Amino acid sequence: MKTVSYPVVVLLTFFFFSDILIAQEKKWRNGILTDEFIRQYMPVPSVHAATIAETPSGVITAFFGGQYEGNADVSIYISRHNSKGWSSPQKVVDGSVKGSERKACYNPVLFYYPDGELILFYKVGKNVQDWSGYLVRSLDDGKTWTEPEALPDGFLGPIKNKPVLIGDKLICSSSTENDGWQVHFEITEDKGKTWRKTAKINSKPLNIIQPGILKLKDGRLQIICRSQNEHLISAFSSDNGETWSDPVALSVPNNNSGTDVVTLQDGRHLLVYNHVKAKESAYVDKARTPLNVAISDDGITWNASLILEDSCIGEYSYPSVIQGKDGYVHIVYTWRRKNIKYVKIDPFLLVARRFAEGQWPE
Repeated sequence: MKTVSYPVVVLLTFFFFSDILIAQEKKWRNGILTDEFIRQYMPVPSVHAATIAETPSGVITAFFGGQYEGNADVSIYISRHNSKGWSSPQKVVDGSVKGSERKACYNPVLFYYPDGELILFYKVGKNVQDWSGYLVRSLDDGKTWTEPEALPDGFLGPIKNKPVLIGDKLICSSSTENDGWQVHFEITEDKGKTWRKTAKINSKPLNIIQPGILKLKDGRLQIICRSQNEHLISAFSSDNGETWSDPVALSVPNNNSGTDVVTLQDGRHLLVYNHVKAKESAYVDKARTPLNVAISDDGITWNASLILEDSCIGEYSYPSVIQGKDGYVHIVYTWRRKNIKYVKIDPFLLVARRFAEGQWPE
């Protein structure tokens, strides 16, 4: 009888498990066409909270960056993508406010109007409780920008995720963290010149912020919110965002980390989020991993589709997602607070695998 030496057994075992790992990796990467950094080296040590929009010149992203989140040097940067790749990050605004000390910038949100006006919303403050809302405008796809405009007192604009435009009505999902976590909506029908807001839609014990908006097939709107309640939380509107149902929990876990959603051209919905059960990991930066993509036909039942990142090192967080006119899905997100990652997806190549009780399929 022929025997196999120990080194050969070890080698065969290595190749066997390597093949399994490669197969698993490919299994959760179907549909990814591009996976790259915005820039190999960022102009500042720390970056976070990217947003993305599409213009006729290509996609554009914005993010905040500086020494560290909350430091007075933190400013808003943009990078534009064309056939040559991503441009070097350009500082658009900082937290200088007339007659007062410079403060940090936070959470930029880009929105492109069909008539060619690109708006960049952002916040300025020492911390989230001190935030004030501002915006700047561009008429040349982000090459040049106007001077900052302050939003009315008490208005912050879209808090993290992109607005939805219905007719002339721009519906901005917003939230506050002053007296518990509260969600409301800020609406402008003249491109940010005048504003009004809805009533808050939740109260304790539900603590939710940073809604993303979906458009359902029956004409309703649905929001999906970050929460401190172990699950993603939803609410629904039948009157284009004026009033909302009581919030309800979805069967998708949330470990107090930001998400984003988009309704695709074919009617499906796509969600980018950290698939982490809150009880399995305390809320610390390293728990913001893995970063996942799920898809749904109705906004209620979600299916596992992609794993964008899966490492215990650092964090992968605060995604922003859109679908371009060509049908491709574009995602940007924070990569370990050191860079911004960009992923391009063909949604027709996405697979859907059911998960039960919040457990991602093996």
